Amino acid sequence: MSISHAPPNSPEPDISGISKTPSSVSGPPSPGHTAPDRRPDLQPVVPVSARRARIPRWLRRTTGPLLLLVLWQLLSGTGLLAADVLASPGRIAQVGWDLIGDGSLPSAMAISLQRVALGLLFGTVTGTGLALLSGLFRIGEDLVDAPVQMLRTVPFVGLIPLFIIWFGIGEAPKIAIITLGVTFPLYLNVYAGIRGVDAQLIEAGESLGLSRWGLVRHVVLPGALPGALTGLRYSLGIAWLALVFAEQVNADAGIGFLMVQARDFLRTDVIVVCLIVYAFLGLLADFIVRSLERLLLQWRPTFTGR
Repeated sequence: MSISHAPPNSPEPDISGISKTPSSVSGPPSPGHTAPDRRPDLQPVVPVSARRARIPRWLRRTTGPLLLLVLWQLLSGTGLLAADVLASPGRIAQVGWDLIGDGSLPSAMAISLQRVALGLLFGTVTGTGLALLSGLFRIGEDLVDAPVQMLRTVPFVGLIPLFIIWFGIGEAPKIAIITLGVTFPLYLNVYAGIRGVDAQLIEAGESLGLSRWGLVRHVVLPGALPGALTGLRYSLGIAWLALVFAEQVNADAGIGFLMVQARDFLRTDVIVVCLIVYAFLGLLADFIVRSLERLLLQWRPTFTGR
């Protein structure tokens, strides 16, 4: 009797008569074997942040102001917003161009910038100096902090009549108002930055043999730098606010002088142009400080949003 043998590669017959091929046998894949994609219709999942990144950020940031300008122009064009209440954007742009053409706006900007620069310089020196004296020395805190905290609760605008009596009606009271407005935010932030330095860093510096000046230079001041730059940003905002009040005090030049003249003649277009100039200069100053932050604080990792 002869027994027939099936070829070794032939499929073995199943009880039901259905042959099992090697591709239909279930089981774990062999090492190095990659399972084929059985769902070719599914697309890879794209993160939400990646989809948002397709729209340029500058376009997203300018969408809101552009929509506001369009709405403003529509209200002015349809007569819902009267010209004597608020001029249209087109009228404001024309007036601004005229003021630039006759040289009155650049001259006013130069004078206002000079006042802000002097007030910011004096306020930065005063506020930072008082904060260093109060933050680094306990005797300085006892002598300086309480009077400064009392003075900062007094509205600096309310001191304008007193400054006029002391300094007259020239440039001195205007610069003094700006100086006073700049001093207190810088003092508070620099003082908080100094006192917020981790005590363990001080102990580590002492264990490395740093002197008192070495601790101040290499540990305390770098640790207080983020707070100081934040205080500078606040101070710049208050400096432009103080300038608005300062240039109402018998000013004969500057952006505030243009606003006073426009108020007397009910020129809302000129007033809005001056306000836009104030906002632009303040935004430019804030951009400079933020760029300085990115340059000086490269060592500090921060959350930048998602």
